[in-house]
Amino acid sequence: MDMMLIALTEAEKAGQKDEVPVGAVLVSQAGEILSASHNRTIGLSDPAAHAEILALREGAGKIQNYRLLNTTLYVTVEPCIMCMSAIIHARVSRVIFGVEDPKWGAAGSLYDFANDPRLNHHPEIIRGVCGDACRSLIQNFFRARRKSVARNQIVL
Repeated sequence: MDMMLIALTEAEKAGQKDEVPVGAVLVSQAGEILSASHNRTIGLSDPAAHAEILALREGAGKIQNYRLLNTTLYVTVEPCIMCMSAIIHARVSRVIFGVEDPKWGAAGSLYDFANDPRLNHHPEIIRGVCGDACRSLIQNFFRARRKSVARNQIVL
């Protein structure tokens, strides 16, 4: 739960930058934080700069290995297709997330990559950790964005 609170703090940082508020924390088997990140797709002009991808990159750099064996990734929102693919390639052992993503989720909602028998790695998936806080953060962000767009629309 403590690691998910760190992920939530990262997500809040993203929201403050007008990025979709998703945060991720990568933790070693010994409980050491290898990396913590948040969405930066807009700031970096990089469609792959999701919180999970950035956390995996930083963690791999820290241990100098692209295989992140025996690690756990905490993320506020269910990883998308791209992120779950990277998680599987990196051999992350466990993914713990807060809220499901029915539009993009690839850890059980829309797709279930972790349980696809055709793939050679199957991370354990734990869902719903700090779910209410994660849900509130993302819902409030999109509510505010919709209001802002509605205020800025010009009626002809």
